[in-house]
Amino acid sequence: MSDVHPLVYVGFIAFVLAMLVIDLKFFHAESHEPTPRESGAWVAVWVTLAIVFGIGVWIFSGGELAAEYFTGYLIEYSLSVDNMFVFVLIFSYFKVPFRYQHNVLFYGILGALVFRGIFIALGVALINNFEWIIYVFGAFLIFTAIRLAMGTEEVHPEDNPILKFLQKRLRTTPRYDGQKFFTIENGKKVATPLVIVLAFIEMTDIVFAVDSIPAIFGITRDPFIVLTSNVFAILGLRALYFLLADVMDRFHLLKYGLAIILGFVGVKMLLEMGVPDVDAFGAAAGFHYGVPIWASLGVIVSVLAISAYLSLKIPPKHPHRVPRPPHEGEVTGEAPIRDDTRDGEPRND
Repeated sequence: MSDVHPLVYVGFIAFVLAMLVIDLKFFHAESHEPTPRESGAWVAVWVTLAIVFGIGVWIFSGGELAAEYFTGYLIEYSLSVDNMFVFVLIFSYFKVPFRYQHNVLFYGILGALVFRGIFIALGVALINNFEWIIYVFGAFLIFTAIRLAMGTEEVHPEDNPILKFLQKRLRTTPRYDGQKFFTIENGKKVATPLVIVLAFIEMTDIVFAVDSIPAIFGITRDPFIVLTSNVFAILGLRALYFLLADVMDRFHLLKYGLAIILGFVGVKMLLEMGVPDVDAFGAAAGFHYGVPIWASLGVIVSVLAISAYLSLKIPPKHPHRVPRPPHEGEVTGEAPIRDDTRDGEPRND
């Protein structure tokens, strides 16, 4: 499918934008708390669309490419679930009411689609011009897997340079005005905390893209499959977040499953690249070992299923509940950001 006509890309992107407009304008035009039933319905919609697309790939391009698509989709979707833990922490820190979070995630997804497109284009260009970069990608995924399995990464928004930079460059207010990103205060246009939160969401996705994009290239080199699997995974993330936000802490073993998957893909990349032929004695001494795509898909599905099952069966040794985002009727107060303005002017000290 590497020779996909440009109009196919245009049609796919147009379809995605149309679905997002339908989502925003017809189903979430007014701020409200998405119910589990509503969120579950949207999860079903996005997953169904992803499956139907994969079936279309199977019909028009064969089972091998379809398996690459489904494997890439599962990897990206599972890594996106890990991303949701950070979303919960960010929303909780800034005390973003649950009913306003959809608007932030909607524009966050638009930004994520743009950034993922840039990363994918850059990855394709690097691989096409410097094939040895696959060794770097594979080693990086193994390193990331080890760090994910051993580390206890925490998010401290108050220490983040993005927060400090925006507070010094923008007129800000710690108060919300519905789901508006900007409001008027003392006759001045000021940024609400949702602008700061959106910046955090975008930067979080960029950081996670550094892991996920090399992972998908470990499954397929086809740019169209890389793009579509990423897009469908991102589109389903928002609805899945609202469905699982209150029970996120129950999947405490998921990070170990993700670490195994990243490590597996990293090793797979290195094995498939192999050791180049050595001609010192006039004989080929290199080796390459290709892992069948159906085997890769089986490994990933099994690891995800086992890690989810064990998370529900085995309680954490050191319980640490992920903060639950504030819901309708709960006192939220103001976002914990300083109003860094003097007489309505930004501070630069």
